Amino acid sequence: MKTVFDALRRIPVMRRTPASLTRLKALVRKEFLQIVRDPSSIAIAFLMPLFLLLLFGYGVSLDTEHVPVAFVAEQPSADTDDFRSSLLGSRYFAIATLRTLPEAEQALREGRVNAIVRLRANFSERLRRADGAPIQIIVNGVDANTAQLTLGYLEGAWGNWLTRRVASRGGELTAPVQLEQRVWFNSELKSRNFLVPGLVAIVMTLIGTLLTALVMAREWERGTLEALLVTPTRMSEILLGKIIAYFTLGTGGMLISVGLAVWLFGVPLRGSFWLLWTCASLFLLAALGMGLAISTVARNQFVAGQLAIVGTFLPAFLLSGFIFDIDSMPAAVQGVTHVIVARYFVTIVQTLFLAGDVWSVVLPNALALLAMAAFFLAVTWRKSRKRLE
Repeated sequence: MKTVFDALRRIPVMRRTPASLTRLKALVRKEFLQIVRDPSSIAIAFLMPLFLLLLFGYGVSLDTEHVPVAFVAEQPSADTDDFRSSLLGSRYFAIATLRTLPEAEQALREGRVNAIVRLRANFSERLRRADGAPIQIIVNGVDANTAQLTLGYLEGAWGNWLTRRVASRGGELTAPVQLEQRVWFNSELKSRNFLVPGLVAIVMTLIGTLLTALVMAREWERGTLEALLVTPTRMSEILLGKIIAYFTLGTGGMLISVGLAVWLFGVPLRGSFWLLWTCASLFLLAALGMGLAISTVARNQFVAGQLAIVGTFLPAFLLSGFIFDIDSMPAAVQGVTHVIVARYFVTIVQTLFLAGDVWSVVLPNALALLAMAAFFLAVTWRKSRKRLE
């Protein structure tokens, strides 16, 4: 009997493997080696930000400039020529002088011009009357936003020309209300200054969510993750190794985006860079949590990619305030935007770039990012188990 007990004491007891810093370092090294060997990861992390920044910085603009406008003066005179010259000197218009209104209307139907400015035959005569000389403006309303901007630009050009004309005669154009305009934060009214900072959130969504979900799904498909599951490595260590590696990769993408925004496109960074980095880190953790959570549901690259695009990238692109103003959306859609992680970071990054360290804006949105990062990482940790099923 004693011999049996001695034999039992010599049997090794399976104990839970303690967390090992050495294993974690090896896992992080493995992730970086995998990133270096995978051209698609490098492309998404570094080439995609460069491509998107160049595309939105140079190719996409919400500014309405060089609008093709047909100018029709039924009876040319010195006054009509002077008004036409004022339009030619504006960067907002590309003037095409036509002789008759039917000719201009045909150009509008064919899409060769977006608006028509018509000065009637008695323009010079009525200009010297007390009630003034009206002009007719016809605008193509297919694109309502461009039509409104074009109409506003033409009305402004007309008002400026009248003011300059009266001033040249030693008079003053009286109006019931005098407007003194002040444009804060983006005095040049460049849409690039608005779009490029928000693009940082889109880039980090691609790196943090799409890339992480695809890599995890690829490891399930190839069986490399199954090989890790049979080792003493904990699932928490596997997840932490991926978070550290792709957090570093996402930080690199963020630095590239911010550097290009400031030095290439000239967008001012009026806030603290370290505050921007802190908020970007919170957003990146939330994005990584979403990517890992998707990978726990979909172990197929195609499914994981579709879920990442539909569930994270498209909402970040359309509902975060990156391009479309959230306050202009229907109330129901505005409610949906509160569950979009990118919404909070876009608000932060645009504020830090253009307005500065406005804590009343930054702090609530940073806390929302912290809560969402904790939520998605907790969901990932809970759903990830060291088993195959």
